[in-house]
Amino acid sequence: MSNARVQTGLDNLLADSERLGQLRGRRVGLLVNPTSVTADLEHAIEALCASGLDVVRLFGPEHGVRADAQDMESVDETVDPLSGLPCISLYGDTFDSLQPKAGHLEDLDTVICDIQDVGARYYTYVYTIGLMMEACGDADVSVVILDRPNPINGIDIEGNVVGSQMRSFVGMQPLATRHGMTAGELARYFSRFCGWECDFEVIAMKGWKRSMWFDDTGLPWVMPSPNMPTLSTATVYPGQCLLEGTNISEGRGTTRPFELFGAPFVDAPQLVEDLNSHALDGVAFRTTAFRPTFQKHAGSTCRGVQLHVLDRDRFSSVATSYAILASLLRRHPQSFQWREEVYEFVSDRLAIDLLIGDKELRTALENGADPMELVEAMAEDRIEFESRRKQCLLYHE
Repeated sequence: MSNARVQTGLDNLLADSERLGQLRGRRVGLLVNPTSVTADLEHAIEALCASGLDVVRLFGPEHGVRADAQDMESVDETVDPLSGLPCISLYGDTFDSLQPKAGHLEDLDTVICDIQDVGARYYTYVYTIGLMMEACGDADVSVVILDRPNPINGIDIEGNVVGSQMRSFVGMQPLATRHGMTAGELARYFSRFCGWECDFEVIAMKGWKRSMWFDDTGLPWVMPSPNMPTLSTATVYPGQCLLEGTNISEGRGTTRPFELFGAPFVDAPQLVEDLNSHALDGVAFRTTAFRPTFQKHAGSTCRGVQLHVLDRDRFSSVATSYAILASLLRRHPQSFQWREEVYEFVSDRLAIDLLIGDKELRTALENGADPMELVEAMAEDRIEFESRRKQCLLYHE
């Protein structure tokens, strides 16, 4: 039996005979992935079917129900190989594939959503939940969201708010880069402020406090996606995901994605010198070399840096990554480039602009602005978001 200090929404539903009784007899769809497990690692598909629910269909987010697809890789699932249940992919090869069609919902009464988020606005699962809410609202299907912890705590907020001109699947709604909310709280935010409305309820956690990091919960860490192997990855991700918008390897194809970064042309000692000049809290930098097995610079030796987070409560991933971008722009003006390929179904804007959420911040970096001043100014940009966020919180210390 589990010794978890925190009970997830899934475990709470399974322990609630009255609520389960209300769901029995209803035709249920499940939006799930490998993180949809009990504290004892039983998957929600098997657990909910065993509890008497009539599960008709599965829906899979980016990476798929079993998460065997890489980032931005189209998923074409029709049947789940383990349960044998029919499956609808909500991450195909077009933007329209991100939301269920009316025909996918017409024989359902309720959709249950249970996916672990990682606390940064680029992570697409929460938008899949929001788009499901919108579609279910149109189809008169109720939604139940089983809540899970924000693994990088529910207090700290970082970064700017994505602008309306830079909305995409890595920033569909006006959220701060590090939002400090759970998936259930984000569902309330989406319904109240973003127009993704439906008949929904959140089955909350028990025992979760906003100050908790995932390793405080007693719950087992299941990789939310193929390149999110550890809590350490999630800790650096809110800033380091920005490197996806560049020709710098963000460490995909290594065992330390987002903690390692570099490229064949990087002068690693110079980069570390620049980063140390900012006296960033809670982090140390080590020169290194690595050879990615896939994606950017696959098979080539990259010179770069590993982030070593020494104090996660003082560490700012966003500030660190802005310092990294500023140094790369200054030290490698010819070799360093912004990614120009199609990114998350968008071809008319740079990936970095979608990730940052504000073209002016990118141009400020290009023009040599002090990255720490840019980050400090983001607090004012977050005022409205933080006010709205407080109205949607479910948990308090």
